[in-house]
Amino acid sequence: MNIRIIIDGEVSTATLEDNAAARDFAALLPLDLTLKDYHGIEKVSPLPAKLSTRGTPDGIDPDVGDITLYAPWGNLAIFYRDFGYSRGLVRLGRITSGLERLQRQDSFSARIERAD
Repeated sequence: MNIRIIIDGEVSTATLEDNAAARDFAALLPLDLTLKDYHGIEKVSPLPAKLSTRGTPDGIDPDVGDITLYAPWGNLAIFYRDFGYSRGLVRLGRITSGLERLQRQDSFSARIERAD
C-alpha cells in the first residue's frame, strides 16, 4: 500500500510493508500527528491505538527513510538518519520520496493518508 505524508502542503510518499503492524497502521489512516524530533535521528509521535507485532522480529536495524513502530512505547518513528539495531522496532514501511521534508530539527504537524 502507498501512503502520503503531507507536511506544510508538501507531499512525501511511502510504501507500507505487508505485515500485521503495517496493516493495523493503515487501518488508522488518515492520521493527523505532531512529529517531534528525537535525538536528531528520527521523528516520533504517539499513535491512537496499539498495533499488532504478531509475526515480526524482535527488532531491526532501521535504514534512513524507514517508517517504524517502537512497540514498547507504541509510537511511530520515522528515521531520517542512520541508527543501529534496536529491540522493539518494527518496520512499517519506507519513504520513497520527500525524505528531506522530515530532516528538520523542529516539531511539525503532518497528515498521513492512503495514496491508493
